[in-house]
Amino acid sequence: MELEIYQVDAFAEEVFSGNPAAVIPLYEWLSDELMQHIAEENNLSETAFFVRKGEYFELRWFTPETEVDLCGHATLASAHVIYEFLDYTDQAVVFETKSGRLFVDRDNGRYSMDFPAWGVREIQVTERVSDALGVRPDLLFMGKRDMMAVFEDEQTVRDLKPDFAKVVQLDGVCMICTAPGLDYDFVSRTFVPEEGILEDPVTGSAHCTLVPYWAARLGKDSLIAYQASRRGGVLECANLGDRVKIAGQAVTYMKGTITL
Repeated sequence: MELEIYQVDAFAEEVFSGNPAAVIPLYEWLSDELMQHIAEENNLSETAFFVRKGEYFELRWFTPETEVDLCGHATLASAHVIYEFLDYTDQAVVFETKSGRLFVDRDNGRYSMDFPAWGVREIQVTERVSDALGVRPDLLFMGKRDMMAVFEDEQTVRDLKPDFAKVVQLDGVCMICTAPGLDYDFVSRTFVPEEGILEDPVTGSAHCTLVPYWAARLGKDSLIAYQASRRGGVLECANLGDRVKIAGQAVTYMKGTITL
C-alpha cells in the first residue's frame, strides 16, 4: 500500500519556520494502531489524517505518542494541502473532528481557522508550578484542557528553561506560558511533554485559551500574537465570543510517498 504524504510548515511565510506537520489524505480510515505507528515514524509534533465525506472532511490528529482532540497548526496544514493539491475551490474547508465542526477559509494564501473559545479560571500559584518552570508566574489559570501561566514581561517567557520531568506531572495537556508583547499584543510558549512534545513551535489550539484571556485583559478583539519558540510564528487572532479566529500562512516543505 502507498500513501501520499505532505509536510507543511504552518504559521510560516517560508520553510524552516512556523510549525511543521505531516498531512496524509486517505480514501478510507486506517486502523488507529497503524496511524499511530505512522505518526511515531514521522516524529513531528502532529500528523494529520483526513477522509473526504461529501462536502466535508473528517480530520484526526496524532502526536508521536497519542491521538489528540484538537490541533491548530495541523488543521491549517491540512487545509493548505486540500487547496493546493486536491483542486479544492470552495470558499471554506469544513472539518468534522473530535472538537466538533471546524472551518478554514483561504484568502490570498492566508488561512483563517474558526475554532472554539476556551475560558479559564484562576488558580493558586504553587511551588510545583514554579519549580517546573524555574520562575514563579504572576498568575496561574486552568482552562478546559491546558494550564496557563502568565508573566509580566516578554523576556521572562523567552528565557524559560522548564524542567520537563516536573512539567509532565502538572495538570492539563499543555503548559502555556504567556506575557504581554513588545512588538505583538502577546507572546507565548507551549510545552507538551505529556504527549512527547517538549516544546511545540506554534500551537494553534493554545490560542483557543490565549485569545479570550488577552482580549479581555487588553480590551481589544483583534490581536497579533507571536509564539516565541526557536522556530517562531505569527498568529493573527480575533475574539468572537464563543469562537476565535486564528489565521496564518503555510508553505509546503515536502511531498512524498509512504510505502506500507
